[in-house]
Amino acid sequence: MIRDDIKAATIAAMKAGEKDRTATLRQIGAKIKDRDIEERTSGKDIPDEELVTSVLQKMAKQRRESIEMYQQGGREELAAKEEAELAVIEEFLPQMMSEEETRAAIEAIKAETGASSMKDMGQVMGALKARHGAVLDGKLASGLVKAALS
Repeated sequence: MIRDDIKAATIAAMKAGEKDRTATLRQIGAKIKDRDIEERTSGKDIPDEELVTSVLQKMAKQRRESIEMYQQGGREELAAKEEAELAVIEEFLPQMMSEEETRAAIEAIKAETGASSMKDMGQVMGALKARHGAVLDGKLASGLVKAALS
């Protein structure tokens, strides 16, 4: 399980004296605990791997956006810090679907649902997320679905 891998990596980083890596791993652990509490109070039952993966994907997305903004603002030292955190986060993310795999999944769903226009985009995206949510790059998928339906 990803959660156990993160705990083991945190302990290893602490023993090795890697302060930045330890801090990032602790951040990940804290976000996962926050999400656990959120799910417990909402009454929803999400599988553990899916929950952890969604937390990691959200954190990775935030880091990518921060890197882009820091680079635009000329703050390379802050961008480098975010890139280091992103590298640690990505170690635990499952391999994302490639563009070709995403296209194939979109075509299969289009054939099943009979989607043919932009009106059907929500239906196609919903089916994609239901089947491939943990390994789907939402931004890429959205662009490919738009292109396929227009």
